[in-house]
Amino acid sequence: MRAAGCTAATILDRLCSFVRPGMNTWEIDEEGGSMMRDFGVKSACKGYRSGNRIFPSYTCLSVNDEVVHGIGLKDRVLKEGDVLSVDVCIRENGVIGDNCRTIPVGQVSPEIDRLLKVTEESLYVGLSMALHKKRVGDVSQAVQQYVEKAGFAVITNFVGHGVGRTLHEEPQIPNFGKAGTGPQFRKGMAICIEPMVNMKSPQIRMAKDGWTALAVDGMPSAHFEHTLLVDEGQPEILTIPEGAGNAEEYFQSKLSGLAA
Repeated sequence: MRAAGCTAATILDRLCSFVRPGMNTWEIDEEGGSMMRDFGVKSACKGYRSGNRIFPSYTCLSVNDEVVHGIGLKDRVLKEGDVLSVDVCIRENGVIGDNCRTIPVGQVSPEIDRLLKVTEESLYVGLSMALHKKRVGDVSQAVQQYVEKAGFAVITNFVGHGVGRTLHEEPQIPNFGKAGTGPQFRKGMAICIEPMVNMKSPQIRMAKDGWTALAVDGMPSAHFEHTLLVDEGQPEILTIPEGAGNAEEYFQSKLSGLAA
């Protein structure tokens, strides 16, 4: 899981650095697939089956009001001021690494920049509650309170999840709920925490492709995710890119930034 997490995070980091205004999401997805081949790993997204639908892309690339599960398209061209959620899920040696980040495409408005900042911060607020013998609701409430205090809306249709040999395992980890409720975390559990946040309305609608979820009000959305192991003192983040330090240092640097 540590190796898969590092690979997924390194690909995500490099793919985010690759993005420029004027690119289409198909070429970004193709670059993601090329990076996966270079690392000798497989996409856990491409070929993912839901009912009779099969996901066609190596990565999930969601633009502006697309909340999650956007498909790379040649006619989906990024422009200055857009935001792009880049979700990289890979399979390496039989286990999953899963992480996501929403990035600005060029310069964005102060309010959109604040949306991205609050959503990322809510991820680390939630992560800090993913401890041995705490409960899923402790994470859920922490994320929800942080997001709503900032005036934004938590998506309720999609949740975090357990992860390991398959992409989605138990328990489900909502970004909304009540502390002290839900399944209890145990040391060594592998989970994904992933706040998905809209500007105003928590409501979503599904696109005609059957995969892409969009904010009903057409306003931008943000999505941040890490794969982690539950522990006693602090969780161990697995999706840390090469060269970013060890898990403890990485997490502490994020927490110190939050406190600032």
